[in-house]
Amino acid sequence: MGLTDDVRAHCARIAASARSVTIDLARLEAFEGSPEATIDASFHYLDGPPEAVARYLLTLDSINFGSGWFPTLRRRPGHSGYATVAGALADRFRVEGSWSNADLRSLEAAQIATVLGQPRDHELMALYAQALRALGRWLGERSALAAIADAGGSAEAFATQLCAMRMFDDRGFYKRAQLAPANLALAGVATFEDLDRLTIFADNLVPHVLRCEGVLRYDERLAARIDAGLDLRAGPQEREIRACAVHACELLAARLGVPPRVLDNWLWTRGQQAAYKARPRHRCRCVYY
Repeated sequence: MGLTDDVRAHCARIAASARSVTIDLARLEAFEGSPEATIDASFHYLDGPPEAVARYLLTLDSINFGSGWFPTLRRRPGHSGYATVAGALADRFRVEGSWSNADLRSLEAAQIATVLGQPRDHELMALYAQALRALGRWLGERSALAAIADAGGSAEAFATQLCAMRMFDDRGFYKRAQLAPANLALAGVATFEDLDRLTIFADNLVPHVLRCEGVLRYDERLAARIDAGLDLRAGPQEREIRACAVHACELLAARLGVPPRVLDNWLWTRGQQAAYKARPRHRCRCVYY
């Protein structure tokens, strides 16, 4: 099986045997669609030449994790943790340009912390530096656009190639590996013929929106832990949340007649609203989302 088939099969198996999370099919049927997928230009760097934008998005997707630590970040006023990181990185690209591949391979936590406006000893900065050094090694001597071209116009092949980097190798979900080609396509710097084969990008926000909508239901103990703002360990319950979100969105995407990647964008965008932010979502300190 290919990467996306593996995700679908893996998540369907978990959803079928889940003990802590269930999918409410009645609420699933009642769900309404939203506008076409977009990428927010207010805090992303999208206005440069194609190579620069592609490098920005590959850099951002390499460090697009850490939601379990986001409550501890110094956030920009009115910005989420993700928007804080994406916006600070965009500022760096506009003012100083991108890091070269050699620069990426030698980045240290203190340099990342300075760019992102975070304490140098924050645990996430060391993980981000590790991820960007891996990106530099993966790129080798290639430009960003050349690395994209090596996938031969296949989003699935590109995602598979990214999984050569350990922090992209999110077995059974491949959240960031799939998100990278989707973002590149939304930004207009890459074309992939098989984008619609991608699943949703299983993180902690999309399942949260599905829970708020009544599509996902958590058992009493899991719900109480999340509502109390306590972190989840990486393990069965956390995987059930993500897997049930993927499987529910496969069913929902088929009913609405939209690709799962578009549905993901709808749900993620909906999750930026105050009503969803006011309710705790699950947090897990891992390098995959």
